[in-house]
Amino acid sequence: MKLSKWLLLLLIAGAVAAFFAFDLQQYLTLDTLKARQADIESFRSANKVLAIAIYALLYIAVTGLSLPGAAVLTLAGGAVFGLLWGTLIVSFASTIGATLAFLAARFVFRDAVRARFEKRLQAIDEGVARDGAFYLFTLRLVPLFPFFVINLAMGLTAIRTWTFYWVSQVGMLAGTVVYVNAGTQLAQIDSLSDILSPALLGSFVLLGLFPLLAKKIVEAARRLKVYRGWRKPKAYDNNLIVIGAGSGGLVTAYIAAAVKAKVTLIEKHKMGGDCLNTGCVPSKALIRSAKWLSHLKRHEEFGIKQAQADVDFAAVMERVQTVIKTVEPHDSIERYSELGVEVVTGEAKILSPWEVKVTTAQGVKTLTTRAIVIAAGARPFVPPIPGLDKIDYLTSDNVWNLRELPKRLLVLGGGPIGSELTQSFARLGSRVTQVEMAPRIMGREDPEVSEAVMKRFSKEGVDVRVEHTAKAFIIENGEKILLAEHEEQTVKIPFDQVLVAIGRAPNVTGYGIEELGIALSPRKTIATDPFQRTNYPNIYAVGDVAGPYQFTHTAAHQAWYAAVNALFGRFKKFRTDYSVIPWSTFTDPEVARVGLNEQDAKQQGIAYEVVSYGIDDLDRAIADGEAHGFVKILTKPGKDKILGVTIVGEHAGDLIAEFVLAMKHGIGLNKVLGTIHIYPTLAEANKYAAGVWKKAHAPEGLLRWVARYHRWRRR
Repeated sequence: MKLSKWLLLLLIAGAVAAFFAFDLQQYLTLDTLKARQADIESFRSANKVLAIAIYALLYIAVTGLSLPGAAVLTLAGGAVFGLLWGTLIVSFASTIGATLAFLAARFVFRDAVRARFEKRLQAIDEGVARDGAFYLFTLRLVPLFPFFVINLAMGLTAIRTWTFYWVSQVGMLAGTVVYVNAGTQLAQIDSLSDILSPALLGSFVLLGLFPLLAKKIVEAARRLKVYRGWRKPKAYDNNLIVIGAGSGGLVTAYIAAAVKAKVTLIEKHKMGGDCLNTGCVPSKALIRSAKWLSHLKRHEEFGIKQAQADVDFAAVMERVQTVIKTVEPHDSIERYSELGVEVVTGEAKILSPWEVKVTTAQGVKTLTTRAIVIAAGARPFVPPIPGLDKIDYLTSDNVWNLRELPKRLLVLGGGPIGSELTQSFARLGSRVTQVEMAPRIMGREDPEVSEAVMKRFSKEGVDVRVEHTAKAFIIENGEKILLAEHEEQTVKIPFDQVLVAIGRAPNVTGYGIEELGIALSPRKTIATDPFQRTNYPNIYAVGDVAGPYQFTHTAAHQAWYAAVNALFGRFKKFRTDYSVIPWSTFTDPEVARVGLNEQDAKQQGIAYEVVSYGIDDLDRAIADGEAHGFVKILTKPGKDKILGVTIVGEHAGDLIAEFVLAMKHGIGLNKVLGTIHIYPTLAEANKYAAGVWKKAHAPEGLLRWVARYHRWRRR
């Protein structure tokens, strides 16, 4: 740090230290103000200009050094100089002082902070360049943080000094008027009866209501800004239009209809979305058939001398379609029409914040609505790997069209989708090679979880290639080959068909959000606030298109908040609760998790204790021939509060529900341990895991005294 910066820092530190060392804060209290009111008034009357100068310099010093006492000084401004002059002096003095603090932070700290957090500051500076003035105005009007924190923090950004000055002056003006006015009334208190004067009470009522009024002003300003240039309809066809009939869209429409709102649900493809047609339902149907075969191959473990089966892959895939058709009525047009939802099959395009054009087989029509919920879902992400476009590749969307089992299947991706389909096709008879660029598959889970799944894959004949990066696809002598890089060497992996399963990309194009300027997040999902709103307050987004999770159950969870906030938000808004989000990967062994695992806790710097119970010791698991896996629990150090649970084993996705309930409602491991679990069941694993925690936290000192007591009783 340059000498000039050190000198300024020492000067500021010395002034602040002197302020507290000499207890100067005692002079900036309401009691002192009242006690010296007559003397101050006398001095002001005799020396008007000097009094203004002294007061303004004092105010600038307090705010510039970020010292406590600005609120009392503002009240003093009203008491000494009256509403007009008090407001004028405080407005300029507070803004000048804030700007000095802003400049000091920029001069002393900005370079050092930027050198350490350059990437983060770059993103912040981009936001400041775009909307910095408005954000600063919001913070000044509705101070989410103390003003001195805003002064110092803004100094670290790229906002211009002049912008900071004038926005601060305008933004703080309303609050200044309210506080100065309260000060004028304080000056009138001469006796206890004056405390009940209407003027004084009115001033303090205004002081109490100001944050609420300021919040309303900011919301109105935001609406004016975002809706500028759009013409609002005089009346509406709908209370709500929902775009997309996947899990998030269906639940949104259901809730809206249940509360008697006029709701239109628009779907251009199939009701039920990805989950019903290409995701959860078909994959679980395929997994079930594959798992039956895996049990058959283990017939000797169960005392069966002979057991064999001929796999009819086409019949397996037809069963998958039968399962979809059986579940289909739950998400059908007929069902939702009966519930009171107007369902339209067609392609939606948002024309304005209140208008949606729908193109159907019958023609084009435009619907008006008070609010819109976007539930457009996601699609498989296809990476730009050279040569892939010349291969007839599969994704989780079209793999269900297969009727002939691939002899050699290459699966790109080691996440949940890739791992589930890898194991299923291997069990059905394909020679499967799974390629993952990371050091292990299922990288979001703890290492021992990945190890357990990889070990089972290897046992079942899957060729798992971790730390292999796909570089190109070629056709050599009529054979399809993946060129992958592994340990700086090029590896050739031949295959017959390739399944791309490396993630899903949100659907954020083609239905008008680009034209409207609906903001996207850094992950290219639709950006939403804690209430599921986009940057247009009457347009909401839920599910895969919004994130942060891509699960059917979280889409449904978000849908409740979006529907209720869209329909009743003018009275009460609800923040989406992400505190307890469970998920499961339906490999064998099954993997389920809720809350933190160890790698998350370490990355976030959260202290924890960990206990684990091996399911190989569980009576029911032994009887079922499924004696493998574990229950792993993270708790707050020294407490039974659950921070997270991972279960690996048979029916892990079902077993996790007890811990989801416990975490949601603050139930600790002591109460899980004290709950009766049916014997013999897999659910006993949860109780035994709680018992492991209890044993590790046994009161050893007390137990030693109890042992002495029992020895004494035996004499």
